[in-house]
Order: sequence, then C-alpha cells, then structure tokens
Amino acid sequence: MSKPTLYLAFTLTALLVVTAGWQARSQTAPVNNTQKADETIVLPTVEVTSPSPITKPNPAAQIVKDKPQPVANDEPAPVPKPKKKSASAVPEPQPVVKQAQAPKPVQSDIGAAQPETVSVPGTLLVVDDAFVAVTVTTARELEATQGQTITNTLAQKPGISASTFAAGASRPIVRGLDNNRVRVQEDGIGSHDVSALSEDHAVPIDPYAADRVEVVRGPATLRYGSQAIGGVVSVENERIPTFAPPNGISGQIADGYSSIDDGRDGAFKATAGVNGIVVHADAFKRQSEDYGTPLGRQANTFVDSEGFSVGSSLVGNDGFAGAAFVHFESLYGIPGELTRIDMNQDKILSKGEWRVHSSGIDAIRFWFGATDYAHNEVSPEGDIGSRFTNKEQEGRVEIQHLPFLTSFGEVSGAAGVQIDHRKVTGLSFGGDNLLEPATSNVAAGFWFEELQVSKPLRLQAATRVEKTDISGVGIEDPLGAALVMPRDRSFTPVSGSLGALYELPMGVVARLTGQYVERAPDAPELFSKGAHDATATFEIGNPELTKEKASTIELGLKRANGAFRFDTSAYYTHYKGFIYKQLSGVLCGGTLASCGVEEELKQLVFQQRDATFYGVEIAAQYDVAPVWNGVWGFDGQYDFVHAEFDGGENVPRIPPQRLGGGLYYRDGNWFARTGVLHAFNQNRTGANETPTFGYTLVSAELSYTDKLNGYTGAATEYTIGIKGENLADDEVRNHSSFKKDEVLQPGASVRVFGSLKLN
Repeated sequence: MSKPTLYLAFTLTALLVVTAGWQARSQTAPVNNTQKADETIVLPTVEVTSPSPITKPNPAAQIVKDKPQPVANDEPAPVPKPKKKSASAVPEPQPVVKQAQAPKPVQSDIGAAQPETVSVPGTLLVVDDAFVAVTVTTARELEATQGQTITNTLAQKPGISASTFAAGASRPIVRGLDNNRVRVQEDGIGSHDVSALSEDHAVPIDPYAADRVEVVRGPATLRYGSQAIGGVVSVENERIPTFAPPNGISGQIADGYSSIDDGRDGAFKATAGVNGIVVHADAFKRQSEDYGTPLGRQANTFVDSEGFSVGSSLVGNDGFAGAAFVHFESLYGIPGELTRIDMNQDKILSKGEWRVHSSGIDAIRFWFGATDYAHNEVSPEGDIGSRFTNKEQEGRVEIQHLPFLTSFGEVSGAAGVQIDHRKVTGLSFGGDNLLEPATSNVAAGFWFEELQVSKPLRLQAATRVEKTDISGVGIEDPLGAALVMPRDRSFTPVSGSLGALYELPMGVVARLTGQYVERAPDAPELFSKGAHDATATFEIGNPELTKEKASTIELGLKRANGAFRFDTSAYYTHYKGFIYKQLSGVLCGGTLASCGVEEELKQLVFQQRDATFYGVEIAAQYDVAPVWNGVWGFDGQYDFVHAEFDGGENVPRIPPQRLGGGLYYRDGNWFARTGVLHAFNQNRTGANETPTFGYTLVSAELSYTDKLNGYTGAATEYTIGIKGENLADDEVRNHSSFKKDEVLQPGASVRVFGSLKLN
C-alpha cells in the first residue's frame, strides 16, 4: 500500500468510527442536557493515587461562559487549584488531564465519565499535594514537539534528559540515572522491552499513545520494583477505558509535519460506551527521513513506525474491569553505523478496580500485562547480525484500607503484591551471543501508610521487600580468565522511605523525604558476554555483582496557584555499589578470545563502585499582567546533577547543567511562546570520556484552539499550530549519549501540527 493510500485509510477509518459513534450518541440521553454548546467547563484537578490513574468522585463543576477572563498579577492562573487529597486516598496523588465535562450527580468513584483538569497550553503544572517530585507532560505538549519518542518532549524538563542514541531510540535519563534505574511503563505495567539493556533499543510506546506522561521520583517508585530506583516514567492513556465518555462518544484525529526530517505522522483514537460497556480503538503511523544538522544530513537516522490498540471495559457503579491488545512495530536506523533495527511487540494489558467501602477495605485494584517482544539488528545487505527477544508477564494487586482515627491523627494507606517473570535473549549471528537466555523471577510486597497529623502537616511511611532470582550464563572472571558457565543468583532487596508534607503560608508547600533503596542487578549486568552490532561494542557483565544500595535525602518547595508558580527540588544520594558501564579501552572482534587482538568493537565492562549524586531542579512561571484577551508572562528553569565515585573520579555520561527561560502569551484561544535553553560545557568527564561543548536551543511556538459547535452541532474542538526548535541551528552534542562524538542532534526545525477532537 502506498504512503498516500495508507494515510487516507487512517483518516477514513477515524471518520467512520467518529460518525458511527455520533449516530449512536444521538440515540443516547446526555449526561447533562442542561449544558449549552458554547459553555467552557472548568473543573478542579482530579487526583489519583499513583502514576496509575484512580480518580475521585466528581465534585460540582464550575461553568464559565465564553472565554476565560484576563488574569492580573494578584489573581490565580487559569488552572484550578488541585483539590486536597481525601483521607482515603493512597499516597502520591497525581493530576489527571482529560476532557472537561458538565456536573453530574455524585455517585461512586468509578462508573461514569471522569472529570479532568483544564490545562491551558504552556501552563506550568505543579503537583503540590505529593510527597515526591513529579513532572507532568500533557498530550498537547507531546503533539507540538518534533520527535519520534516520548522522550523528546521530556528531555527539556528540569532533571530529565535523554540518551538520544538514535532518532527512533531515545530513553529518558532522570537525574543522571538511566537504563535499569528508570522504569518506563504504560498504564501501570512496564514497557516490557529491552531498552534498558542497551541505548540503541527503542521504547515501544509512541507519543500519540499518551494522554499524558508523568515522571515520578522518590518513594512512589517503591510500588514498581527495585529497577525503578531512579524514577518512573509513566505513560497514561485510556486504552483500557476507565469511564464512559460523557455523551456516549469521544474521538480525536491528529496530524503533523516536521521540516528537519520530512517527518509525517498521523493518528486517531475513539471511545464509545453504552449500558456499562465501553470500547476504545486507536492507531498511529509515523515516517521520517534522515534528519538535518548544521553540518549536513545525519546518515541513517530514518524512522518508520506504526501501531494500534483495541480495548474494552465493563464499567459499573462500584468499579470497572477491562483489557486491551496493543501492537507496535518500528524500523529505524542507527547513526554512526550502517545497522538498522526492525522491532515488533504484541502486548495484552488488563486492569480493574472494585470500590468495596466495607469490611475495612476501601478499594481493591489490579494490573496485569503479558508481552511478546522481538527485534532484529540488520546489516545493509539484509543480514541479521543480532536478535533480541523478551517474553514477560507482570501482575500487581493493591488493597486500600478505609481511613481510621488514632490519637495522632487520621491514617490511610494501601498494601500490595507484585510478581514478574521475564525471559530475555540476545543472540549474535557473527560472534559470541551477547546474552544467552536469562530468566528473572520477582515477587515483592509493598506497604504505604499516611498520617494526617494536623491540617498543614502530613507524614508518610513506605516499605518494600522483594525476592529476585536470576538464571543465566556469564563470564566467571570478566577481567581475568575467560571461563563461561551457567549461574544462578538470588537477591532480597529491602527498601523504605519516610516523608513529611507541610503547608506554608501563601500557598507554598514544603516536603522533606528520606529513603533507603536496594536494587538487584539485572540479567544483562550479570550475564552479558558478547558482541552488540548496533552499538559496535563488546559487552561483558559481571556475575559477582552485589545489590546496589542508595540512601537519599530530598527537600522540595512548590506553589501550584497564583500568578507566581514554582516547583523546586534539591537532593543528595549516596550509592554503595553503584553499577555502571565502563569503556575499558580494549578493542575486540566478535568473540571474547579476540579482545585485545582485533579492533572492530569497543569493550564495555560492567563494574561496581561507591558513588555520590547531588543536584537541584527549578521550574518557575510568572503571569506578569493581563493584555488583550489573556495574560503575558515569563518562565524559567535550571537544573544540574553532579556525580562522582568515591575517590573523586567522575561518573561518565552525566548531563550538563542547564539554564533557560522564555516569554509567553495565552488566552482562551491563542498560545504563543519564545524561549531559550542553554546547556553549559560538560568538562566533568569519566575515564575514557571526552568533554562536550555547550549549546543553546532557541524555540518558538504559536497555536490556536477553537470550537466548531456552530458548524457540526457537536462539541468539536480543533487546534492548529506551528513550533520551531533549535532555530539558531546550533551544533548540539548530547554528553549523555554514547554517540555524541560522532553524531550531531537535529538542527533548525519547524513542525506544523493540528488535531480535531469530538467530546
């Protein structure tokens, strides 16, 4: 099928789904037939208990007619203040960003269309009711940003950067931590790929799949396992519907074009529900050629990916239960090499919630996922050099107890269990296998409790105990004699945290957390022992690695409302037995015996040393004054992370410090912003690592949003916009990337985007 025909098929399919749903809606009574077509709904934030969304009852909505009014210096920003968490909520609430809706009778928490925060584009979303640092990125931000991965938008947020190994493979780096310390998940279940094994492997979650992305650091990560020691990047969506659309049907069509790589992308999603049965479908297609740089085209940076999902749920007054099937495939090139990667993943997801409200139990929730993943690393001649597979099953159950009073205050909390089974393989057809079949089994229990001591003061405690068994084949002495033999390793990581949240005057919230977290080494860190074609490396694991132990203290100050909003964090972490990849300076061929003799591949060895990380993250925004129909203001950000081993040697590939800011205007229809983000020189280099020059990113964005009620009779909203990135065409090399000395990041680029939503 030709490209134009394929895009036309996507568009026609979306229109058919939306049209059929609209016909069904016309026969269904609306949730609230008093709502007028030209009314704008503004709702308070709906809070959830974790990066997996669990919404609260719908409070009465405030209906504001016509456009939002200008905002003066002493007036709140056009984002409602998050409602304070009820005592029954599980710790770590997050904001939910969905379509606003009319008020409805209060009933059970689940079983009807759920409200969401009205998020004006460009507004700094601050979660001031969480014990941890949380960064929220909306679907609108993802839509406007050029890039083939969810990481592209996240990478410019304070404390977050990217591996940028390839245009189609870029994994988030959180506070200088990557790979096995940062968990990427979709709707509470891990991405179940092999992206943590190596930077050239993609995360099979497209930006169009996300309604929002939340990056969570700190104690909340204890829910998800020791491999989330650095943070959780949680992609949230409605592929498993948790509520029925307010009028029986909702949908969206989106499209975009980027100049830097002749990139074309498009997607649709549609959800319909009647009589407690809700169905969802979505699909996307994305193609781009080799991107341009200030020095010319960067060869082998093309991306061609597509995917779809179908899901359904039974939704009732006391909860919901549903499942979804997700398919993702991508073909992309590896810059600096001639290799391309051809990947495919099929995934089954399921989740549900039962609001018990009796026998001491508030709610019971579950998540389950099963995945079949594979990718081939293909030479220009079409030969398969390596093949990686991952078959994984993960399940989690949580029980939230009803709150109860003590002499110290009201106590609320939850406990749960998590299990995971994984079999991962990395085969090489031109040398030693990188990873013989390795099996990991994890069983864990976790417990969160929160104490409301007084109106301004809340305390939290959390713990997790995990049992991890890993079997594989590794090198007995990585730096000595080459003895290869099967090994079984067993670990029992134990982790805990304490936190305090205190409401200060003027809407400022202070938080202080301390945590001790243990992480079991992952199978590739223990048992790697072969050639990796796409990265041109020969990787050697260490079966004798011990648990990685981290002790962290963190202080944060936040203000979510008013003309001046900010989110700041300062943290200090000491690692005992920090596991890392080290370029040894030795060159290898395709086999272990060739190391030191042949010169085809760079040798990477997994090592372990004590290390210290500390840093600061600041994001702020100030609405200066009303102008025209809206408000203008400026924003700023700053972040740095310093990491060194005991003895003074720097940890390799640590992101540089960054400073940025911009000017913006926004109203009910228009959003405009221009800004700069400067990354300083990174001269703090590790062994066998070179310094990296700084760079400055200049960006600008203009978009317009309006409704089409008068033309279609439906609550249809459209957005059109244009965004420029790296407009100064600066030479950008990412210090965190293994490819930074040979691969430049994209130069000046302009992206045109648009979407059409039916609510």
